Amino acid sequence: MIFSELYSAYYNTVAAILSKIIDGERSERELQKLVTEKAFGESVLTILPSLKNEKWQLIHSDMTTTLEHKPTMPLTTLQKRWLKAISLDPRIRLFGVEFPDLDDVEPLFTSEDYFIYDRYSDGDPFDNEEYVRQFRIILEAIRNHSQIRFEMINRKGNPMYVRCYPVRLEYSEKDDKFRLVTAGCRAVATVNLAKIKNCTHYNGEKQLVGHERDVKYDTVVVKLTDERNALERFMLHFAHFEKRVEKLDRKHYFIRIKYAHDDEPEMVIRILSFGPLVEVMESENFRNLVIEKLKKQKSCGLR
Repeated sequence: MIFSELYSAYYNTVAAILSKIIDGERSERELQKLVTEKAFGESVLTILPSLKNEKWQLIHSDMTTTLEHKPTMPLTTLQKRWLKAISLDPRIRLFGVEFPDLDDVEPLFTSEDYFIYDRYSDGDPFDNEEYVRQFRIILEAIRNHSQIRFEMINRKGNPMYVRCYPVRLEYSEKDDKFRLVTAGCRAVATVNLAKIKNCTHYNGEKQLVGHERDVKYDTVVVKLTDERNALERFMLHFAHFEKRVEKLDRKHYFIRIKYAHDDEPEMVIRILSFGPLVEVMESENFRNLVIEKLKKQKSCGLR
């Protein structure tokens, strides 16, 4: 692992206790508060007693320490190289995360070291300054539970003005796009961020009823033939979906997947990406969507 247990909650808690003791803190009550804040519930029974009875030979029974300097945990070269690689991802900039002191560090990997073969090429413009500005406004509003307003073009090609509570942001790895889940607006439940224009904070007095629209779920059942490592690839591809797998024989499986109804077009594309190794068994409506998609591909000369 790149980041070892030395950076876990336990080590950080002990480091904080030692720093307090070096500053002159002797109160067990205050030190126990540190444990409560930085570690886990059961840690109050372990950390401070282990330090005080010198099982962990870092402080003495009189709550003093022979350490002269506060503990530090500098990053290793490997960890810096990993952080440098992550910092090069254009999506990181959306969140305003800074990576100081990495200018002279060689990245562990770059985008040229791998190729994502099943991702659409028309992803969101993560380097666009206006996109970044709007993303941060939405992110701030989500954290503060405040309203925003923006413009967009509806399905009929007409401009539309929306005021809502942003609930959460969702990212589709396959589409390489973010979308916003809203509340308080009947006309728009979800919207792709790239379609949003002129997004601003709403500071008016008129309030909305900020309830997220209930999500409608559907289920698709497929029969999978485990050839060319298909089962493992399928499970990884749908790792974030609720699902149930039933083994039929040595190489065949029934897989039931629960998905949001609004994501049905994407689900059809995802299922079709496995080709003849996957057959849709249920529902009839989903089977018809797959058949219709295949007919359109055939009419375009696609194989």
